Amino acid sequence: QVRLVESGGGLVQAGGSLRLSCVVSGSIFSINAIAWYRGAPGKQRDLVARITSGGSTNYADSVKGRFTISRDNAKNTVYLQMNSLKPEDTAAYYCLANMNKGYNYWGQGTKVTVSS
Repeated sequence: QVRLVESGGGLVQAGGSLRLSCVVSGSIFSINAIAWYRGAPGKQRDLVARITSGGSTNYADSVKGRFTISRDNAKNTVYLQMNSLKPEDTAAYYCLANMNKGYNYWGQGTKVTVSS
């Protein structure tokens, strides 16, 4: 069992920055990767960024060069630093834990609104 709690969302003007946090608890040693997804409530969620247990990262093309995923193992926290935000980045952002056995856990999400 893994629990994910996101925070850091809010309202920001275009061009601004936000840092999202995902605090992970539970069976953290069974986690293969942590990812950030985004989407409208009830709609499909799209991958934003992902970091593996080995530290490899990958990003959606739409956020490359603007967003950075990182982790602090001592705090069991994964961050998503979002710079140069655009109105099209407006969404609910969700943290996902992909487990070694293949199943996933989701957090409840944090809302990001970018005004033009």
